[in-house]
Amino acid sequence: QVQLVESGGGLVQAGGSLRLSCAASGRTFSSYAMGWFRQAPGQEREFVAAIRWSSGSTYYADSVTGRFTISRDNAKNMVYLQMNSLKPEDTAVYYCATAGRSAPVRVARSYDYWGQGTQVTVSS
Repeated sequence: QVQLVESGGGLVQAGGSLRLSCAASGRTFSSYAMGWFRQAPGQEREFVAAIRWSSGSTYYADSVTGRFTISRDNAKNMVYLQMNSLKPEDTAVYYCATAGRSAPVRVARSYDYWGQGTQVTVSS
């Protein structure tokens, strides 16, 4: 059974940093991609960042490029999202998800398992 558990969310002032973690279990993740999505109240879930586990290739939404960094720890089956220079518009619930190796990583329908989400709130 695949399980994804996010942690690391919280309240931070604009300009601050947070690091989100996603603990993954239940499949051989080297064959998959991992992504972070976010959803603000009243808005659709949107792509934030993704990484292909085997190659390490990374992908970012334009809105977070240069501020967020996705990374993985193969030995621990962990995926991280380092978020710097946070803005109030980054406020959302952040979700970790896993997708097939060759799946398009920027679309939510590519992902078959999702975590429960962690709240990130950025105050101005």
